[in-house]
Amino acid sequence: MSGTKTHGMTRRTLLQGATAIGALGALAPAAWVNPARAAVADGEVLTGSHWGVFYAKVEGGKWVDVRPWEGDPHPSHQLPGIMDSVMSPSRIQYPMVRRAFLEGGAGASPETRGAGDFVRVSWDEALELVTNELKRVSDTYGPTGIFGGSYGWKSSGKLHNCQSLMRRMLNLGLNGSFVNASGDYSTGASQIIMPHVMGTLEVYEQQTVWPVVVESTDVLVFWGADPVRTNQIGWTVADHDGYTYMEEFKKTGKKVICIDPWRSHTAKFFDAEWIPIRPHTDVALMLGMAHALYSEGLHDEEFLDEHTTGFDKFLPYLTGESDGVPKTPEWAAEICEVPAEKIVELAKLFQSNRTMLSSGWSVQRQHHGEQTHWMLVTLASMLGQIGLPGGGFGLSYHYANGGAPSANSIVLPGISDGGAAVEGAAWLTEAGAASIPVSRVVEMIMNPGTDFNFNGKTQKYPEVKMVYWVGGNPFAHHPGTPGMVEAWQKLETVVVQDFQWTPTARFADIVLPATSSYERNDIENVGDYSARAIVAMKQVIEPMYEARNDFDIFADISEKLGARDKFTEGKDEMGWIRSFYESAAEQAPGRGIEVPSFDDFWEKGIIEFEIPESSKQFVRYADFREDPLLEPLGTPSGLIEIYSRNIEKMGYDDCGPHPMWMEPIERLGGEGAKYPFHVDTAHPNSRLHSQLCGTSLRETYAIAGREPCLINSQDAAAKGISDGDIVRIFNDRGQMLAGAKVTDDIRPSVIVVNEGGWYDPAPGGEVGALCVYGDVNTLTVGIGTSSLAQGNCGHTALADIEKFEGEVPATTVFTAPAG
Repeated sequence: MSGTKTHGMTRRTLLQGATAIGALGALAPAAWVNPARAAVADGEVLTGSHWGVFYAKVEGGKWVDVRPWEGDPHPSHQLPGIMDSVMSPSRIQYPMVRRAFLEGGAGASPETRGAGDFVRVSWDEALELVTNELKRVSDTYGPTGIFGGSYGWKSSGKLHNCQSLMRRMLNLGLNGSFVNASGDYSTGASQIIMPHVMGTLEVYEQQTVWPVVVESTDVLVFWGADPVRTNQIGWTVADHDGYTYMEEFKKTGKKVICIDPWRSHTAKFFDAEWIPIRPHTDVALMLGMAHALYSEGLHDEEFLDEHTTGFDKFLPYLTGESDGVPKTPEWAAEICEVPAEKIVELAKLFQSNRTMLSSGWSVQRQHHGEQTHWMLVTLASMLGQIGLPGGGFGLSYHYANGGAPSANSIVLPGISDGGAAVEGAAWLTEAGAASIPVSRVVEMIMNPGTDFNFNGKTQKYPEVKMVYWVGGNPFAHHPGTPGMVEAWQKLETVVVQDFQWTPTARFADIVLPATSSYERNDIENVGDYSARAIVAMKQVIEPMYEARNDFDIFADISEKLGARDKFTEGKDEMGWIRSFYESAAEQAPGRGIEVPSFDDFWEKGIIEFEIPESSKQFVRYADFREDPLLEPLGTPSGLIEIYSRNIEKMGYDDCGPHPMWMEPIERLGGEGAKYPFHVDTAHPNSRLHSQLCGTSLRETYAIAGREPCLINSQDAAAKGISDGDIVRIFNDRGQMLAGAKVTDDIRPSVIVVNEGGWYDPAPGGEVGALCVYGDVNTLTVGIGTSSLAQGNCGHTALADIEKFEGEVPATTVFTAPAG
């Protein structure tokens, strides 16, 4: 989430009630409800996770089984992987220090990071080393010498938010002497461009709810979105309510279209019409549709006049008057490889039916990604259905069950980072002495002191000498892994705090073993958008080996920095959890509901809330459509800005004042394309990004012990590749092995390798080493989307593929490194 506050909206934290509750307007009073559920069986513990609420069975102090909560309408098949993650061979058991660092001190032999050879030390020694390094770097290099790197899908829970806790320690113990990061890898381009266009972040906000879509939508379009796959997970605790409504929509038999380079899980579920678009060409396809609408007079002039601004300035570009290139369906077809007649057909279909354009985030995680959702909004504006029941566009139906109606519930706060953040909203922090866009970490380390543009401002990269990373795995999610290996060699000190030997932990100097979510207590809302329950995330088992809670680790470091009392505020784990619940309970009278006492709640384990009928009727932008003067958007004009004067003033040559087709740095069919295949880095079906890769779930999808690679049957035949072969995928950035899956569910010239596979270089520590398991980011482009958003380009990659010959290196990343 951006560090900028945008009309009170926050990232993935129930949106502080603004979308999960407040955006629905006045809710009818409702009583707290607790539908009859099966009692917790002997030896079971009820708890929650990103994958949903579940029961953990414990025998003799050991976790032996897992079963879903009865209130989950669509339990994830990933639940067994959660249990295995706690006990897997990849578990960090003890505090460890890289031998070269222990013997030679900070900066010793940085080229050996990632090559293993760790030494076990005591907790006292480890914490002393960490604290001394925090002091040394801060004293030597000033307030921007340390990068507080905690990013990603940290554990669910309002207390053990490792990102907030780390920043809390740095804010209170080092007076904010650290470099922070803003934004995220998920929506880096859209969350910056959408406030200019729609006046709000858009990407994490409530959609027109599913009951309205089921009732009113005639044509449902999933554009680069795969909700059947991705809605398994939630930022808080997944409710999975979206699956019920997808089943209902399927039963209607109404039209579903999937625009995607591969036939996704969602396309198969709905038996949808598949439009196998060439990757990175979505804007061209949208422009072709827009031209077809305009040239045949099918665009909604009244909506454009009353609810948007700047269409008249966009029009010369669309018609070609301004650049001599009319954006006709024929022009678009040459770029996107969707036939011109199909482009016209789709435009007319969308215009003549109530159409919901549901877009994923993949289409903006690419070079010039800002243009995609901007153009999607422009196309939806020309269709004129924004604010109508079942029409318009939505950017979150695929995320955390967006569109699930919201309950009349209380919303939990969370621990603050001790800085200027909204309480519980780590993504909205203003903490730190400096900040960079989150996906520009490598550029920052490699180019200290150089200028970079970001959303209208020019800033300088600080000189960072130490990285403290907690609860994240950048060696899996950051594009351009070889560049990160090189950057890591410039650092003097790297500290990683986690519970598994992730690839990032293997590149650390000091490794601190944290507990998993299931070895501690916490509390969390169920349903990012529905907020239909609160679950007591009860500790399943005692901490294994020498693992300690993040809260306790940072409290001890804070003590060494003279700030323990400020950090803990005199409360222990249960004291904080009780305070969150009791603070939320104060909201109940105002909502006309009753909630139990904390003690009764904790004994019960979960409370549920009613979903009022008004929530089931929510239509996004209905008020704005009805009266744009009384219900303006948060843009300078109060209208949808097809043309942005603010962006025009920035003068960027890679992001103009209106949406347009801009050639990416590389694409299929692009001029000078160096490699014949586009690498589609899709979201995995059996893990959460890189989480659960180091578990037994991997055995259910790995091919020849490697990450799978989907390849079209024609391409496989031409390359002499058979199903089950080990293949090498390579470009001038990196190389990796994978297991071939030959299928016609992927269009020719595109291969699919899911993101999140663990980086396993052979030999370890060398820039450009062969990844023997299958980290697709060894191939991706590590540049920013544009000067405006500086988002990540994780879907931008061309490569070649060949059958791997010779002795196959063994994978080693799923067990502890040497020492």
